[in-house]
Amino acid sequence: MNVSSIVEKLNLKIACGREKLSQNVTGGYVGDLLSDVMANSREGYLWITRQTHQNIVAVASLKELAGIILVQGKEPESDTLEKAAAEGIPILITELPAFDIAGKLYDIVS
Repeated sequence: MNVSSIVEKLNLKIACGREKLSQNVTGGYVGDLLSDVMANSREGYLWITRQTHQNIVAVASLKELAGIILVQGKEPESDTLEKAAAEGIPILITELPAFDIAGKLYDIVS
């Protein structure tokens, strides 16, 4: 399933990265500790987090993640959006808490 289909099914807001929504999603990872995400996420995952600073883009790019989902209506910082646009990393937003969106993502990806 690609990012675009997940955006539609989970009613996610696209903050940036529309040009990369065709990427395939292979799973998801929930975490706010960057070192944990670096150690345990995998290529093609969507990362669910409440972090909004630009370092999330560096981690997503390094791990070749399919995108980032910000929870609880969090908006990315302006420098985060700039970096994500430059790196081609989709940033998506949901009003749901991490637990809820992770369950919904699991249901449609697995």
